[in-house]
Amino acid sequence: MLVETVLLRRRAIAKLTELPGSAGWLLTDDALQQASAAMVALHRARRLQGNMIHDVTCSIGTELAALRAESVSAVGSDIDPVRLAMARHNLRDNTLLCRADALRPVTRGAVVLADPARRSGARRRFDPRAYQPALDALIDAYRDREIVVKCAPGIDFDAVARLGFDGEIEVTSYRGSVREACLWSAGLAEPGVRRRASILDRGEHFTDAEPDDCPVRAPGRWIVDPDGAVVRAGLVRHFAARYGLWQLDPHIAYLSGDELPSGLRGFEVLDQLGFDERRLRQALGALDCGSLEILVRGVDVDPDALRRRLGLRGSRSLALVVTRLGSGTAARGTAFVCRPSR
Repeated sequence: MLVETVLLRRRAIAKLTELPGSAGWLLTDDALQQASAAMVALHRARRLQGNMIHDVTCSIGTELAALRAESVSAVGSDIDPVRLAMARHNLRDNTLLCRADALRPVTRGAVVLADPARRSGARRRFDPRAYQPALDALIDAYRDREIVVKCAPGIDFDAVARLGFDGEIEVTSYRGSVREACLWSAGLAEPGVRRRASILDRGEHFTDAEPDDCPVRAPGRWIVDPDGAVVRAGLVRHFAARYGLWQLDPHIAYLSGDELPSGLRGFEVLDQLGFDERRLRQALGALDCGSLEILVRGVDVDPDALRRRLGLRGSRSLALVVTRLGSGTAARGTAFVCRPSR
């Protein structure tokens, strides 16, 4: 048990280090996997400032610690006595904790925060009705309350709507990785917003209430791959409109422009050709390419396998953007050989 605790604490450093007081926490493997990264939990806590919160699935106390760090009043409960005991040890303050079933309300008036389990052993649960507790049961149990529910980033938005949820779905990314989707009931959402992408590293937020005027045009000097949270939230056009970019294809997330917006990573187009491995090998060889970053959308290509088959021997680091342009019989695989901006 001691060895396991030490190993878990080492793994927790990358995930929870920004959370005050988390260095000596008691953890379980499942609880650590499900816990939000500290910056994501702190972001959520800031959105909840000014409210009283009841974390009905408090587990080892991650969300409660983030709420405390942002001076948000909160109480916690969990049905698992072991995790509840760990939370008491981890929080080490006067946070009110009790054992309770998340589907049986024990508070009144507080905003409900829930993080239902999305794993069964090593297997992920993709159906929100298979969460523990089930998402539809949570929504029904607190239909007369404001509620915030942490979900897997790949959750089916249409399935959530069919469960009767009519609030905001926020997709959050941190350090280049999409971390989670979070449901915010209508009373906690910005008026008119149903989808939001939050890029915590940049402090940027995009919503479906913003303009989405975005033309489809031929490639310009630069190709931009929007942050994964923007893509997952379906806000690519909104992202493009804010930065003055355009789409290469109405169904593909890659964007283009003649100028690279400040702070964004982009790929300067050096060559464009139909996707053909022989021609690609020749083009990359002519550019002295030795290492290659490969981005793929809309085409069935394994980047690692393609990289091995190309057998590059040069000294230059380049990027390859492979995508599908057009639809129906006019659809074609296209490859852009690029120089990454950084």
